[in-house]
Amino acid sequence: MTSTVEPEVGKARLRKEDARLITGRTRWTDNLALPGMLHLAVLRSPFAHAKIVSIDVSEAKKAPGVVAVYTAKDLDPDSTIAMPCAWPITPDMNSPRRPVLAADQVNFAGEGVAVVAARSAAEAHDALEAIDVDYEDLPVVLGMENALAEGAPLVHEELGTNQNAVWIFDSGEAGSGGDVGEAIAKSEITLTRRFRQQRLVPAFMEPRSCVVDPTSAQLTMWSATQVPHILKTMSALTLGIPEHKLRVIAPDVGGGFGGKIAVLPEETMCLIVAQKLGKPVKWTESRSECMLTAHHGRDQIQDITISANRDGTVTGLKVDLLADMGAYLGLVGPGVPILGAFMFNAIYKIPAYRFACTNVFTNTTLTDAYRGAGRPEATFAIERIMDELAAELGLDPLELREKNWIKHEEFPYTTVSTLTYDSGNYEAATEKAKELFDYDGLRREQKQRRDSGDPVQLGIGISTFTEMCGLAPSRVLGSLDYAAGGWEHAAIRVLPTGKVEVITGASAHGQGHETAWSQIVADQLGVPFEDVEVLHGDTQSSHKGMDTYGSRSLAVGGIAVVKAAEKVVAKARKVAAHMMECAEDDLEFASGKFTVKGTESSTALGDIAFAVFAAHDLPDGMEPSLDSDATFDPENFSFPHGTHLCAMEVDTETGRVSIRKYVCVDDVGAVVNPLIVEGQVHGGLAQGIAQALFEEAVHDESGTLTTGTFADYLLPSAADLPSFVTDRTETRSTTNPLGVKGVGEAGTIASTPAVVNAVIDAVRHRGVNEIEMPLSPMRVWSAIHRGKTGAGGVGSESGGGLGSIDASGGAQ
Repeated sequence: MTSTVEPEVGKARLRKEDARLITGRTRWTDNLALPGMLHLAVLRSPFAHAKIVSIDVSEAKKAPGVVAVYTAKDLDPDSTIAMPCAWPITPDMNSPRRPVLAADQVNFAGEGVAVVAARSAAEAHDALEAIDVDYEDLPVVLGMENALAEGAPLVHEELGTNQNAVWIFDSGEAGSGGDVGEAIAKSEITLTRRFRQQRLVPAFMEPRSCVVDPTSAQLTMWSATQVPHILKTMSALTLGIPEHKLRVIAPDVGGGFGGKIAVLPEETMCLIVAQKLGKPVKWTESRSECMLTAHHGRDQIQDITISANRDGTVTGLKVDLLADMGAYLGLVGPGVPILGAFMFNAIYKIPAYRFACTNVFTNTTLTDAYRGAGRPEATFAIERIMDELAAELGLDPLELREKNWIKHEEFPYTTVSTLTYDSGNYEAATEKAKELFDYDGLRREQKQRRDSGDPVQLGIGISTFTEMCGLAPSRVLGSLDYAAGGWEHAAIRVLPTGKVEVITGASAHGQGHETAWSQIVADQLGVPFEDVEVLHGDTQSSHKGMDTYGSRSLAVGGIAVVKAAEKVVAKARKVAAHMMECAEDDLEFASGKFTVKGTESSTALGDIAFAVFAAHDLPDGMEPSLDSDATFDPENFSFPHGTHLCAMEVDTETGRVSIRKYVCVDDVGAVVNPLIVEGQVHGGLAQGIAQALFEEAVHDESGTLTTGTFADYLLPSAADLPSFVTDRTETRSTTNPLGVKGVGEAGTIASTPAVVNAVIDAVRHRGVNEIEMPLSPMRVWSAIHRGKTGAGGVGSESGGGLGSIDASGGAQ
């Protein structure tokens, strides 16, 4: 057997997955075609709020190819099925039942009211036109403050309120810091700002799809999901299916970004209809259907108060948050703002802190996790208000940050929000970013442009961020009333020929698990990279797992793989000692071989694997297997950090903005594969910049989504973004053996405030201190003109936000 000598971890390996993905040799859920399979199509309400007076499906049943038509009363006659919410953030949280199909009332535009099963997808969709629904309009409530106003229409009359829950953290009460009211009262400077996190659509590449086959003793579901294990357990609980009779498979999944973390009504619908008909069924949404009904992200109003002394020392931070849940609760939706609660203090030594969040129901599509899930919102707020404070004090914004951040020699550091950051070096990341960016040179150019009255002004934006990754530990999640744990499971099978199969509970949807896990195992077991096969996404082969979200795959799932490999080596050591007639302690293991210390005598792992397979001569009492599994539950989160610097050019005559230069230096701990890290950073930057400049989900006054296609909802292409300058520093995590931290969400979390800070910095001298995202030319131009007239320069129009994009990345 050939052994690997050069370490695999740290090597820029091309991804194993790409060969099938880019050549079309993969299988998406919608590619599946089973014998006798029927196709489902869902009729959706055009109204955001209405009573269902009647539904007549008689003509649809006669339509060509139609096998069955179902309403809510057919699928759930007793109205007992409710889609799950796994995060009741308070004991008194108001939680409305979300049905598979609406029975008596629809609460957002796009809610399903009937489903057609037909022999082809086209026939199923055609038959929807024959269904006659009589609706009676109800008042629509949009906007969180409107929904909380006295006398506002209620989304769910039975709740008696549009308030979902109120969750509060107070450092004075928690004993982690001082009383924020007292700190603010005693401070020399107090600054209050309101920031708006607009609603976003995850807009993953592959729309959602589900296939269910009921024709054997076990139900099999294929779904384009991030969470096959959670989907299996929740589906069993929701429908009363014996869990061992349900198999869930996530084949290759074309992106998720949190948007496929849900347990869908449509997945539940497929399970019910397939069992009723005794035939396989498939549901695949259109892109417009996806934009309308797949959960949305963000949608918060943030009222932030920061206090400081004249020298720039921050003394207190107070956050009052409104979070729009939409019409129903998602799987983890109520808890998304709570994740952010622990990150508003960011990298800063803030002595007093209070966070209060009110979750609100409106007649809109529900919101849930979207890349970063609470952390981007928190980072945006703290990084924006640090710039505002710097301007108020007349300080360079980097100088203010450095004065308040945790110094590298102070780690581990317990923050005012009770988290313990184990490692970091903000000074090193910032110094490297400044050098790559030419910070001082761009500041000089900025001054020259201002002094000369150049119509195109230059702004410099800063984001020095950290985030909590590796969602776990289970004890912490339990203390926050999350319904599940945060552990992850892995298993390793050593085959007789020395090849290796790795089974992981982390479910990939584009992150490169098959490549990274192969590199980890190659080093741990000393086998060639090519000899490792990674299996995932099937609850029958990978029977335990908590799946993929929250940058947890490597920091939790990857460490489970390491722990399983350690057990394999421990088993193999016993066999090697028996074969070589020596004590276990006399053996060294390196590069896939056990060697007797001080000798040339050795045996390879492949030889041991075959000896175990033969089982002719094993140590007494040892079972003939090297296979091992492990479940890892970390003791702490991991905390990547970095410094992002952005230079924006703003045409003050037209409002057009363009990215002049973008530099980021991230610290993600030890790096397994630099190519994968670069890909994650680039993709994350694109999504964060898109929130700042391009994307916004907009509803009209009747609750209709007006940005329901890519003609209206603006996603940037590669041509709309600059070439990023990226680099890394490395402080290893101390809470896992690989020293890894997480990278999947870093770019998204850091980039949005960097871009917005840069645009504000370019026109602050024109009286502008806020422009609502996305920073469309109209919004920028209007803010500049309001600033001229002394109106404070706070851009907050509800319209705009869409425009054509030039090749330099700016909106026109």
